[in-house]
Amino acid sequence: MTFPTKIRTVLEMIKFEHSVFAPPFALTGALLAVRESGLELPAPWGKFGWIVVAMVAARSAAMAFNRVVDADIDARNQRTKVRAIPAGLVSKSFTWGFIVFWSALLLGAAYMLNPLCLKLAPAALLIVFGYSYTKRFTALSHLVLGFALGIAPAAAWIAIRGSLDWPILLLTAAVMLWTAGFDIIYSCQDQEFDRQEGLHSIPRSMGIGAALMVARLLHVGMIAMLFWLWQLLALGYLSLAGIGVVAALLAYEHSLVKAQDLSRVNAAFFTVNGIVSILFFLFWAADILAT
Repeated sequence: MTFPTKIRTVLEMIKFEHSVFAPPFALTGALLAVRESGLELPAPWGKFGWIVVAMVAARSAAMAFNRVVDADIDARNQRTKVRAIPAGLVSKSFTWGFIVFWSALLLGAAYMLNPLCLKLAPAALLIVFGYSYTKRFTALSHLVLGFALGIAPAAAWIAIRGSLDWPILLLTAAVMLWTAGFDIIYSCQDQEFDRQEGLHSIPRSMGIGAALMVARLLHVGMIAMLFWLWQLLALGYLSLAGIGVVAALLAYEHSLVKAQDLSRVNAAFFTVNGIVSILFFLFWAADILAT
């Protein structure tokens, strides 16, 4: 297999196209930081590109790390044994090189942003890498994954302001609850496998029906966090409309998945949540830029 083919295979393995989940929330955090700082908008635009690079790099490194760490588990799972490493399409050593590349790119992007971002970048890598081990000992691994994505808007806020301020933590909490909710839905597919392997998840611990209820409650919590942030920062009606659109999409997502029918989990997980992320950003960005 040629080097470019290996790269394409690894990018497919980590679902590179799904990098769309975190960057829109990160960019929203950056726009809110600009708004709250009272800066002239053209001044920080150069940082926005580096924020996107950092978000994509962190996710790519984390996903590849997860595939390496879980390769043996994936090989025993009927659903995941076709992934690149267990299928023998790429080696672990090649994937480790891929991880090093994206980790270095994250550090480079953090350097281009500001000193605090550079200092915190290793901690961010520790968080996103550490998630891969959590399902071995806690059913709360979904929340850890949520936190790994949730730090994106806080990191972008730091990139613009050079400090961490508590209001942006509401958006971190919203992203954490959103991610944990849809990860619970996705993990329902592996309930029986997790039980056999001794892995931990909400579906394994509580059953699929109860797990789906927990996912709904987490998504209600997300909407509550967004509404709190909207009130706190005195945002406009476009942002409020964006919250309404997100709520409607999440309701639709939950309508796709039933305890007795998980056939539409991929549509709920990938398609709907990608739309949630993009539309949320578009509504909030339009509101912020219009004021």
